[in-house]
Amino acid sequence: MCLVFFKLNAQETLLKKTKDSSSIVQLAGYDAKQAFLGIKHSLTRPFHWKKKDFVTLGTIGLGTLALSTIDDESSHFFIRQEPNVPKIFQEAGTRFGSPQVYFITNAGLYCFGLFTKNETIRKTSVLIISSSFTTGLIQSLSKTTFGRVRPKNGYKSTEFRFWSNEPQFHSFPSGHTILSMTMSHAIAKQFGNIWSKVGVYTLGSVAPISRLFSGAHWLTDIALGTAISIVVVDSVDKFLFNTNAYKNSLKQKNRISWKFHFTGNKIGVVGLF
Repeated sequence: MCLVFFKLNAQETLLKKTKDSSSIVQLAGYDAKQAFLGIKHSLTRPFHWKKKDFVTLGTIGLGTLALSTIDDESSHFFIRQEPNVPKIFQEAGTRFGSPQVYFITNAGLYCFGLFTKNETIRKTSVLIISSSFTTGLIQSLSKTTFGRVRPKNGYKSTEFRFWSNEPQFHSFPSGHTILSMTMSHAIAKQFGNIWSKVGVYTLGSVAPISRLFSGAHWLTDIALGTAISIVVVDSVDKFLFNTNAYKNSLKQKNRISWKFHFTGNKIGVVGLF
């Protein structure tokens, strides 16, 4: 994933060095402070929500509820296809979405940006760290609170055991999806080229899709995990941009703005660019 990432960025902003006279220690301290402020912002943001934020929350809730009506059928479909799915795809999905690979990848990304004094890469890594802390906290609490069964255990999608500590009842939402999409969305935001964005999102979708084939998650687990990642990353990214924490951030007008829509018989996420 890292090799592909750097290859995609060959002519992109991420590999453009920023001259900085600060020491490595000073830059690390500054980034740690921004990561902390980003986490603080994302955790306290609900206390400052406006009407449009509650509309977004309601849209996500209604969309998830509507999508849940096809959870059982879609799960049966994906599980039946697993024997035909290349093992390398399933293996890649499992690894890309695992916490170990996730944090090692981001640590490598940050170290590269820190020692080359590349501000954009440092900012990207700070965005990933801040967002993943918040999304990780949300998904950990949700998994235990809802206690939703995993598809492969033979139960229907409506089976819940609230406050369960059993792994087979930790399906909602998908942790692999949240980690994978948090990193992908944060990285994709640093590109101005739409095809580079598509490439990053395609890589990020490997883990969520592989979890459907393996029967580890329902479709709504994946959908909600993706929604949580997008909302949190967008919130932290906007905060870093508005506070001018990193001067080389890609201009907001060149980015994709994701909007959640739930109207009548239509559910979806629309990207405006």
